Amino acid sequence: MSRTVIRGGLVITASDEIHADVLIEDGRIAALAATGTPAAGAFTADHALDATGRYVLPGGVDAHTHMELPFGGTFASDTFETGTRAAAWGGTTTVVDFAVQSVGRSLREGLDAWHAKAEGNCAVDYGFHMIVSDVNDDTLKEMDLLVDEGVTSFKQFMAYPGVFYSDDGQILRAMQRSADNGGLIMMHAENGIAIDVLVQQALARGETDPRHHGEVRKALLEAEATHRAIRLAQVAGAPLYVVHVSAAEAVAELTRARDDGLNVFGETCPQYLFLSTDNLAEPEFAGAKYVCSTPLRPREHQASLWRGLRGNDLQVVSTDHCPFCFVGQKELGRGDFSKIPNGLPGVEHRMDLLHQAVVDGHISRRRWIEIACAAPARMFGLYPKKGTLAPGADADVVIYDPHAEQVLSAETHHMNVDYSAYEGKRVTGRVETVLSRGVPVITEREYTGRAGHGAYTPRSTCQYLT
Repeated sequence: MSRTVIRGGLVITASDEIHADVLIEDGRIAALAATGTPAAGAFTADHALDATGRYVLPGGVDAHTHMELPFGGTFASDTFETGTRAAAWGGTTTVVDFAVQSVGRSLREGLDAWHAKAEGNCAVDYGFHMIVSDVNDDTLKEMDLLVDEGVTSFKQFMAYPGVFYSDDGQILRAMQRSADNGGLIMMHAENGIAIDVLVQQALARGETDPRHHGEVRKALLEAEATHRAIRLAQVAGAPLYVVHVSAAEAVAELTRARDDGLNVFGETCPQYLFLSTDNLAEPEFAGAKYVCSTPLRPREHQASLWRGLRGNDLQVVSTDHCPFCFVGQKELGRGDFSKIPNGLPGVEHRMDLLHQAVVDGHISRRRWIEIACAAPARMFGLYPKKGTLAPGADADVVIYDPHAEQVLSAETHHMNVDYSAYEGKRVTGRVETVLSRGVPVITEREYTGRAGHGAYTPRSTCQYLT
């Protein structure tokens, strides 16, 4: 039996803050006891870690990543090996990635392909959502089978006609199925049909620069799609999780639905909290680095997002990590913003950016852990195995220095991408040591993990449903 004790830190979970020692046995949390008490003094272990002056946190759960995703004639630049290693550097110990069903193919074929990409390559634990691109009778039956084996969430797109797009009828059928099988529909809520019209009109006017990507993907079209998805879910009697919410008008739709008592949930991402259309307008095509969908919004939208996070109308902050290198990938869209691969790197910086939000007074320390660890674990059936520090939980633990200062930069990050979306941003707080199931993967700012340590983690159904 392997035992580790972490002594002297401030243990922070979504519900509590306490100076406590943490005992780990065979990869799980065995006990916690207030520092300096006889109970803590009785902890004996093979290894002791000193967390004095540090926070002791549950490992982060990033419920929205896209490793190796094919998009726009290329692939996301992070593999499961490089992407999960970068996640570990940033204090994230579980990622939930998206397996993709291709049109005309089965869900099983898509899921098997993603298992093959990830197996033996991950530094931290992982699970899968399933992108449903082709709703038919066979697909609906497969949804039941996937829920039974721990793939309990299904993503649909109201955007990207001809690629991932589902029409309202297909969405309704999938929602009706999830109402029966306990699955959770995740929705990319943008009116893709209308957006495509605006894209073609902009290009015809010669508006080709990256900033036009944000101008054609209008906030009202995000809000309209969010409203429509909510009403379809209401008709189906199904829960709904809206991904990467970026617009104040979309937050208002979610708030209204939740005030009406509906099982509707929302996620936002660091890029919408810290970046804006100012970045999309950077000169010399540099704005291409910030092209993602939903797009970055004018800075005034950020207040609604922070308010939604504080008031629990938005429950989760994930990254939508989908990196493409500027050279050779983002550059595919020179002269036509619609050809810029959509996505930003971010899996490494989520925990640090949200700690900066604590420093800046946007959220409390416990809310930080709620939106980055506990809520995504509950939302996607991983709690209390993940997302908290309690007896029986996996020993996914982060020792965090709240006073260290760092400057985010492509020169120092570990994601496999040639730029940082936060280049030069100074933040307070830094991951020091990370344990995944009790095994050190980051040890005092050195990578001590390995590809293949990360284990596939089946999930139960959403734990928030009423």
